[in-house]
Amino acid sequence: MGIDFQRLESPVVQAGMGSIARHELAAAVSEAGGLGMIAGVRAPIAQELAAARALTGRPLAVNLLLPFLRPGDAEAAAAADVVVTFWGPPRRLAAGTWVHQCGSVEEAKAAAAAGADAVIAQGVEAGGHVRGSTPLPELLERVRAAVRIPVLAAGGIVDSGGVQAVLDAGAAAAVVGTRFLLSDECRAHADYKRRLVEASETVLTELFGLGWADAPHRVIPNAATRRWLRGDARGPYWIRVANRLSAPLVHRMPPGLQARALAAQRPSRPFLGPQPPTDDGPAGLVDSGPLYAGVGVGRIADIRPAAELVRALTP
Repeated sequence: MGIDFQRLESPVVQAGMGSIARHELAAAVSEAGGLGMIAGVRAPIAQELAAARALTGRPLAVNLLLPFLRPGDAEAAAAADVVVTFWGPPRRLAAGTWVHQCGSVEEAKAAAAAGADAVIAQGVEAGGHVRGSTPLPELLERVRAAVRIPVLAAGGIVDSGGVQAVLDAGAAAAVVGTRFLLSDECRAHADYKRRLVEASETVLTELFGLGWADAPHRVIPNAATRRWLRGDARGPYWIRVANRLSAPLVHRMPPGLQARALAAQRPSRPFLGPQPPTDDGPAGLVDSGPLYAGVGVGRIADIRPAAELVRALTP
């Protein structure tokens, strides 16, 4: 394995949050001693990696979502020090260090059998898309007992106490998302960040599933969730079925048409995609898109530089 996670200056890995974890955040985290991760979904991966390399000489990771791989994505990500994969049967995409994020013991064992250098045990407490249904402490213990490769821990970790707890439980490092979402370098929309600072609750739903159906995700409430989540927290059954049936068509939509559909997304319309609000995207997504956050969001009260957060998270 090219990266020894237990030898990182800080045992903190920044999660590869889709569209909002770009080179600025990844480079800042790595330069501060953690491991920064660039989100590789529908992103110019080679350009983002080059921009991050210009800011730090330390290791960098790229996160790839298996259902959304495009031609050339794996080859571009291979230039990173670590490739992290998520959501789907684990498979190696590059020759370097490969980590697969898992929501179950079975998936962790499959990743180890496929040659993964490490796995991330993602507890149900995590923000964004959630692979399993097991709380992190239980999942971490079970995965560590089932595989002989390093296990990292993700889900609800927002402070140094949380990092220390998973290290004490045998994790090689902690994977942190929501706390880094509330950093200066994160490319989330300013109103998205503000709402997270004010938030005290999350909901696990499948509402924002246009183009990515049957994929539970944890968000804070907004206008869209208040409009559509009046019974089943997963969302109305007919919306979930429609998302499932339309997925092949959505995946074939040209990027320009996808961008227009995103700009037209409204809380009152039932078909809502997984794109979060970014600082360079439609501001309306703050109410019509997913505001991803983990269960620890209520314990975060500020927005700070990523380097400060790495230091604050380090036990």
